[in-house]
Amino acid sequence: MKIAVIADIHANIHALDAVLEDITHRQVDEIIVNGDLVNRGPNNLEVLQRLHEENYTFIMGNHDDLIRLWSTRDPQLPAEWFDDPFWNAIAISAAEVAESGYNDFLALMKREHRIAIDGMPEILITHGSPRHYRDGYAPYSPKEIFTYAIENSPADIYIGSHTHKAWQGEFGGKIFLNTGAVGTPFNRDPKAQYLILQQRASDWHFEFCAVEYDRQVALEEFSHNGYLKNGGLSGYIFREELKYSRPIFDPFYRWAEKEKITKDWQAWERFIAHYPEMLVLPNA
Repeated sequence: MKIAVIADIHANIHALDAVLEDITHRQVDEIIVNGDLVNRGPNNLEVLQRLHEENYTFIMGNHDDLIRLWSTRDPQLPAEWFDDPFWNAIAISAAEVAESGYNDFLALMKREHRIAIDGMPEILITHGSPRHYRDGYAPYSPKEIFTYAIENSPADIYIGSHTHKAWQGEFGGKIFLNTGAVGTPFNRDPKAQYLILQQRASDWHFEFCAVEYDRQVALEEFSHNGYLKNGGLSGYIFREELKYSRPIFDPFYRWAEKEKITKDWQAWERFIAHYPEMLVLPNA
């Protein structure tokens, strides 16, 4: 048994196609899509069209849920977001997904998936963690994330995504893995990244894969369909994340909240002046 787990595509059709081609060469038996197919990028519909009719297992990510909730102005989301131009890129993505009829597909995604084979360690896959889809497995994650998983959702191996950084660690005698990201890696490696699980005798072997693709074409997509022009600052920052292979949106958001300032272009210039390291290209 060989299984590919891909995640955090974030509307990057070029990275997705490269990964699927790589998976084809590896002759896997099953593909699991561990959330965040959409948002943060300009090719939401292309990604959804590419995936939704495939016989894959789909797990809901926080961005899949965000896009679905946004289109109905769900009260779970802060009301002030809907009229704030900072969120224009999310509004654009939500509108095109809803208008194309894919909201039902996103709503039907599973929250978790178990792989239980007789004589093999049991695997639990969630986008974040069993506690919440925004909990990521990483060396800096609070211990309660791992403790909650072990105590409330027993398994031998836990696989998550969400942080956009591939990782393997142990806690409480259990193995925790992070798949890394297909569309927008945050580990300073611009290649599209995913995880392969392979059954060997009575155990699982893990391989972190990284695939080259034409990232310049992916960056140019932000301008081709009006996403960058109409998405405003958030769309621009999402492109910068792809360009620099690091998280920028969340650090900027948290900084602006701490400073209690409007998240606009002037604030962005101040932020970059404080943190110029954010715009240093990766070596690869």
